[in-house]
Amino acid sequence: MRVPQVRLVGPNGEQVGIVKIEEALRLAGEVDLDLVEVAPMANPPVCKLMDYGKYKYEAALKAREARKNQVNTVIKEIKLRPKIDPHDYGTKKGHVERFLNAGDKVKVTIMFRGREQSRPELGFRLLQRLAEDVADIGFVESAPKQDGRNMIMVLGPTKKKADAKAQQRRARDAAAQNTEEAAPTGS
Repeated sequence: MRVPQVRLVGPNGEQVGIVKIEEALRLAGEVDLDLVEVAPMANPPVCKLMDYGKYKYEAALKAREARKNQVNTVIKEIKLRPKIDPHDYGTKKGHVERFLNAGDKVKVTIMFRGREQSRPELGFRLLQRLAEDVADIGFVESAPKQDGRNMIMVLGPTKKKADAKAQQRRARDAAAQNTEEAAPTGS
């Protein structure tokens, strides 16, 4: 530090006042702490007596905790054909429901081949039917639109990913607790 004096803050947050830089370094040495510049643009600069290693460690912990609670939006994709069997449709719809319940977005693609390309209304009707079937757990984020040989629609979940994860965690904990209660004790 190249300043003659600094505003010093003690280790417990108390104001010491404006002191010479040599005096601040001496005080830091006496209490076996580091002199850390916290506001370099202030006039005079503000310095604090603290354990810098501990400060960095706690900041890293906070950052890790924030990353853990961060939610990544994932787009899952389901591909369909215009002439789909009712059972196959039910299976694909089940996958879409599972993805939406997990809090993920779903991109539904209908692939047209050959003469199917001349009948895009079949694909449009299929996407509308799927949207109506999953209306209670998802909503149409982007309406069906033709893109070359494909027709694409994006469905978004009605509940947030964080809520879905919390609900899954609660269900898993409840199931674990039920198995503990049902297990016979070793007496």
